Amino acid sequence: AGEVHRNRGGRGGGNGVGCLAGPAPTRCPPGNYRTQLWDKQSESFLPSTPGLGMHVEVKDPDGKVVLSRQYGSEGRFTFTSHTPGEHQICLHSNSTRMALFAGGKLRVHLDIQVGEHTNNYPEIAAKDKLTELQLRARQLLDQVEQIQKEQNYQRYREERFRMTSESTNQRVLWWSIAQTIILILTGIWQMRHLKSFFEAKKLV
Repeated sequence: AGEVHRNRGGRGGGNGVGCLAGPAPTRCPPGNYRTQLWDKQSESFLPSTPGLGMHVEVKDPDGKVVLSRQYGSEGRFTFTSHTPGEHQICLHSNSTRMALFAGGKLRVHLDIQVGEHTNNYPEIAAKDKLTELQLRARQLLDQVEQIQKEQNYQRYREERFRMTSESTNQRVLWWSIAQTIILILTGIWQMRHLKSFFEAKKLV
């Protein structure tokens, strides 16, 4: 698993399942993927046959499935989520058992575009009849919005890190207290045991 923050490509292994986790806003970015199969003769990865299918599943931070659909050996998928935070994207191959039985390997190239990179500005300008200055202003607004989302996500991560640190420190404190109590009780028990031993031997 790996985190996806910006326009980035991912690569899956040979078990037929690849998962990525990363922040996703309400309007989630589209994803493009393509697969390659290992060819023993050429000892390299070649484009997959059209018969290879890939099942794409996306879960929001609450574990709710927001996308579950079957695609081909390459394709494009989009999803909508109303829960901000880390989303998990898993790609399952329907030919996993066959590939493993044949000793093959599967490589998945995943590209997710986020922020202003997801917008087709020439298409937006033609649709809304925007001038070059208006289009530039639109791009700047989208960039500012993306920066704000990145800052909000960094605050969210800092808050989670702080909560984790406080929880860890509290557990260490209680563990230290428990160790101290155990040592004190062990010392008391040893002293009473030694006293009973000496009394039994009539040394005290």
